[in-house]
Amino acid sequence: MTLRRAFLLAALLGGAVPASAQTAPAAADVAVLVRDVEKGELLSAGDFTIEPRPLSQARGAVDIGAAAGKEALRRLRAGSTVRTGDLIRPQLVRRGEPVSINVRSGGLTITAQGKALSGGAQGELVRVVNTATNRTLDGIVEKAGSVRIAAQ
Repeated sequence: MTLRRAFLLAALLGGAVPASAQTAPAAADVAVLVRDVEKGELLSAGDFTIEPRPLSQARGAVDIGAAAGKEALRRLRAGSTVRTGDLIRPQLVRRGEPVSINVRSGGLTITAQGKALSGGAQGELVRVVNTATNRTLDGIVEKAGSVRIAAQ
């Protein structure tokens, strides 16, 4: 008997749905946090365990491999599933922090001190201000605390 027929029959007869027509909610194995993770913390594979969860909670959850090495965008509670929107690439430059500004042209490199006006991961575009000249520049994050400005 199909599920639809069982419900129609139950509705017509005013009775309960036959046991053969009742199905258990589907579940899937998903990665779940084993500890609380604070905003800005990096996740590792050891922060997760696999648990069965209802499909409604499993939908959109990231797998352990995709989450490892990423940074938490907000505070995440132990026992919760992690979604793509909860994670970002590790931020090597953070807003308001001092940065080293590098301009390269051929074999010449000029370095100045600055302050980040926005944060970013490696390879991302950020705005910085040169603290000596108070000039705002756009640059690419090279490594932690270092921004490269394209020579003009």
